[in-house]
Amino acid sequence: MREGDLTGRRVLEVGCGTGRFLAALAGRAKAWGVDPSPEMLEVARGRVRGAGLKLGSAEELPFKDGWFERAAMWLVVHLVERPRAFAESHRVLTPGGRLAIATFDPSYFDDFWLNHYFPSMKEADLARFPSAGDLESELPAAGFEAPRFVRLTQRGRLAREDALERLRGKHIGTFDLISDEEYAAGLGRAESELPRLTDYSVEWLIASAVRSTV
Repeated sequence: MREGDLTGRRVLEVGCGTGRFLAALAGRAKAWGVDPSPEMLEVARGRVRGAGLKLGSAEELPFKDGWFERAAMWLVVHLVERPRAFAESHRVLTPGGRLAIATFDPSYFDDFWLNHYFPSMKEADLARFPSAGDLESELPAAGFEAPRFVRLTQRGRLAREDALERLRGKHIGTFDLISDEEYAAGLGRAESELPRLTDYSVEWLIASAVRSTV
């Protein structure tokens, strides 16, 4: 929120999903969320109070020009058609408005704890998630100025049963990009090899850029 200067602003969360980040915005900003999934929006309606919700895609936002002071994308930029999505965020922002993006830094995938069990995940994720260099060229192409980047490290720990529950539930979309054979083999290895506790780090890339006043 600090990097995006979201507090007290008219903020649109693009790709709000089930409303986890939007719930943190509500009460601190005049917030709206948009998502292409009716099922996710239904969950968000039960979770979020004090924010508006609309069905729509990042590439075709259902809002008028220049309505928001800020737009935010939290772990969604790898799921959208970035040139169109950035252009649409530019359109709905007021001149001088700011787009904030929270995503995984590519360095995160070098030591991702799941790589040991599912070796092809690293390549799949590196192909999906943009680097700072990608965003540094794509944001100005959509009309944004002065992109800036901050990297943050978040450390966590997973108990064995929690980790296995996540794997069995295919808790991240990358599982859809690996073969059934690799998934079955990796899950089997995890069930036999996972330690009682798994320590991990998440490397975040926070990008922000200002909508041009032209």
